Formats: sequence, C-alpha cells, structure tokens
Amino acid sequence: MTETVLDIKHWGNNLGVRLPAAIARAAHLHADQRVRITVEGERIIITPIHDEALSLEQRLARFDPERHGGEAMPVDESLGAERW
Repeated sequence: MTETVLDIKHWGNNLGVRLPAAIARAAHLHADQRVRITVEGERIIITPIHDEALSLEQRLARFDPERHGGEAMPVDESLGAERW
C-alpha cells in the first residue's frame, strides 16, 4: 500500500490537496484525468473516470442545441465589408 500524509491548502474559495507522483502512479492517475469524488462517512474516495473515445456519430447524437447555445452569431446582419 502506498500512503502519505498531506496538508489541505486554500485554493481560491476552495480547498485543495496536491497528489504526490508516487500516489498518482500507484492509483494510475494522470494530469487532466477526470475523477469522481464521493464521501462515505469520514472517507473521501477518488475514483478515476475512464471516458471512452466517442465517434463523430456518437458526439453528434449527444449534442443538445439548448445546452450549447445554438447559433454563434446572427446570420441576418452584415459584419465587415462582405456583400450578399
């Protein structure tokens, strides 16, 4: 078992803990990896999320125009020197 004792520090309005490289290696964690954090009693559990690579079809099927805002700019107004 890999174990260490760390201090919790302020990180803006939040609290943070930096994971030492040995702990991250032992847990198979890497930078920018998504994790799920849960609390059970007085234990904090960090579980890696293994997102599968999605195909373009799968990504498009998940696209929600309501959530993602629809059009990025109005199409009925000219911008710059273009002529229609």
